[in-house]
Amino acid sequence: MDSPGRVVRLGHSLNEAERQHVSNRRATVQQCLQKHNIPCSLDEVPNIAVLGSGGGERAMIGLLGSLSQLGEEGLLDCIMYLSGVSGSTWCMSSVYKEPDWSTKMETLEQNIIQRLVSGHVSQSEQYKKLMEISKRDNFSMTDIWALWFVCDILNEIDEHVVTDYRGQHTKDPYPIYTVVDQQCKHDKAFKDVWFEITPDECGYSLTGAFVDSSAWESRFENGAVTKKQRKNDMLYLQGLCGSALADKTEIKKAIIAWLLDLFHGDGVLKLYTSDSTEEEEVTDDEMVMSSLLELNDHFFRKEEYTNDITKINKLLEGKHDKEGNEVKLEGPITEEILKNYCLKVCDCLSDWFPGEDDFNTTSELQADSIGLLKIDSRLTAKCMKKVHQWDWGTTYNFLYKMTASEVHPSILKSETRKFVDAGVLVNSPFFAVLRKERNVDLIISFDFGDLFGTVDRAAEICEGLQIPFPTLKHPAAGEQPVDFYVCNDNSEAPTVIHIPLFNDVNCKGEVEKLKIKYQTFQFTYTENMISDLLDIARLNIKNTKEKLLNVIKDVVQRKKKH
Repeated sequence: MDSPGRVVRLGHSLNEAERQHVSNRRATVQQCLQKHNIPCSLDEVPNIAVLGSGGGERAMIGLLGSLSQLGEEGLLDCIMYLSGVSGSTWCMSSVYKEPDWSTKMETLEQNIIQRLVSGHVSQSEQYKKLMEISKRDNFSMTDIWALWFVCDILNEIDEHVVTDYRGQHTKDPYPIYTVVDQQCKHDKAFKDVWFEITPDECGYSLTGAFVDSSAWESRFENGAVTKKQRKNDMLYLQGLCGSALADKTEIKKAIIAWLLDLFHGDGVLKLYTSDSTEEEEVTDDEMVMSSLLELNDHFFRKEEYTNDITKINKLLEGKHDKEGNEVKLEGPITEEILKNYCLKVCDCLSDWFPGEDDFNTTSELQADSIGLLKIDSRLTAKCMKKVHQWDWGTTYNFLYKMTASEVHPSILKSETRKFVDAGVLVNSPFFAVLRKERNVDLIISFDFGDLFGTVDRAAEICEGLQIPFPTLKHPAAGEQPVDFYVCNDNSEAPTVIHIPLFNDVNCKGEVEKLKIKYQTFQFTYTENMISDLLDIARLNIKNTKEKLLNVIKDVVQRKKKH
């Protein structure tokens, strides 16, 4: 740390906890390599990093199958770092819940698959979680996305925090989750955008500015915490890392439908409790929010909404906004008109209906044994504002008002930053492991999305940043992709092994068919789909084991020469 009591660290060196982990694991890697007839001294042990690309549930299952087969082949212990973006981080968060997971991979894989296939998060559990997270500072679309989309795929609400994993994974690779700072528009070279999250530190990978992970979400000024915040849990991190979206309008449509379902609870606009047999009276603000949700639902579904406009105008007859203007909606409407109207209604709801349905006073309500609580109007309004504002990944900036010559002034002036899925720039976490201080000798790139575009994009950005990076030779025109590519034409750069999930070796003649079958933006896969995808990922390891060991031998020999 810079000084006693400060948790921000400026500089490019690794933090002490990571250095210690890497040092201790070196002996494990050495023993693993010796078992495969690759002798080397501790100083000659290569730093090998496994990268998992994005790709939604396809990437999660693909990485799970790859790690499982690496374990079965006795190769998992030679990995120093495990890093992911997007869907691959869902796999990482699932395995790292288990201390020393790499020693029990077979059982862990079975448990994860069982959860994906038959797990369930009830509507009342979602309601209570939404109630909780909506009170946090910087509540954003990321929270809603995590609870609606990611939770539905993973079938759990993971309330661990990343710092829970400190010291619990002495037998596992060191984990690095990655996102990007979407506000770094000044950064044409893409130096400041890369942001990493580990159990010990979070920060800008190439810029050299980090904060203790236990304080990442707190409010800062000049490097000091001014307001401690409750740490975001793994559910939020899963949503943050996996927030690369498909069609924006389709996402809005689906989330509005989800909110409408939560708002109506058990199917009618009433609230039941276990102590009451009477239907509670529907309040005016509930009627307004119900009508507003239905208007949004019909609009985004491209259905008739004239009756919704008539209804809500009648409910808000005589109401005025904060500027004194009458609140009235006239059709036809555009998405921009709908957005502005919804924001106005949501902002004024408490003024129009003071004391009604205040979710701050009803937060202790619990789901009863016979049904669900419906989401209340104030919370619904708060969520609807986030949907229309499209505000993602807002986090307090630990560099706010600091003096740091290597950090761009625009970052230092901003009290908050906005982070999103790193896949929007490069769909694999190359830049976390290309930190010079990590001394990575070999990168094993599992690509669960684009065949070669991710590596090409990384190479292009590396050229601009003057970071040594090897060249990937594409197959000739008309040739199908194979399962193993080696990039080692740059002696100053790590060797890169690139393994596409679908290729002409493990799924001959079916590459395009499987791309259609396993899409990134779809809800949960069936049990058979999961089983088949695991087998495809495992085959990539089985079929290339000897090639992989030969490349590791070459890397060790190169390290000995240096």
